Amino acid sequence: MNIRTLVQIFLLFSSLSILSIGGGNTVLPEMHKKAVGSYHWLTDKQFADVFAISQAAPGPSILIVTMIGYKAAGITGAVLATIAMMIPAGILVYIVSRVWEHAKNSPARKAVEKGFAPLTVGLILASAWIMSKAADHDWRAYLLTGICTAIFSTTKINPLLIVAAAGLIGWLGWV
Repeated sequence: MNIRTLVQIFLLFSSLSILSIGGGNTVLPEMHKKAVGSYHWLTDKQFADVFAISQAAPGPSILIVTMIGYKAAGITGAVLATIAMMIPAGILVYIVSRVWEHAKNSPARKAVEKGFAPLTVGLILASAWIMSKAADHDWRAYLLTGICTAIFSTTKINPLLIVAAAGLIGWLGWV
């Protein structure tokens, strides 16, 4: 077992844990940058595949962290990545919730709450951009991503139907 890789896993995911305001997907750009670009644990395609699997699987979407840890350092890496992503955020949430409850009538609390909404939307859009770049490699893939995004944004069609249709298009080799 490579101790250096385990230290990298711990440092990456414990720091991302603290930054993952709005959910794990908000830190996908940095996760991609490090796991693919800096540490070379995965390729762009593997990262996109791991993301797709983690989103399709039942349970928390943070499964991507476990899968990246596994690719980097096997079972030990998977467990370490998962713990490193959950524990710091859990501790921070506990502390902040205790302070937050005491500040329920504070104007600062209301300002922070209003500020987090656009911040979270921006982080999610950045994640979508990174995932699109990692998964889409020709005009057909970009077109499919755009069509699916438009359908998700403008209709109430069950997203599973759209995902199934996109999967079928890929399986047929059209993308």
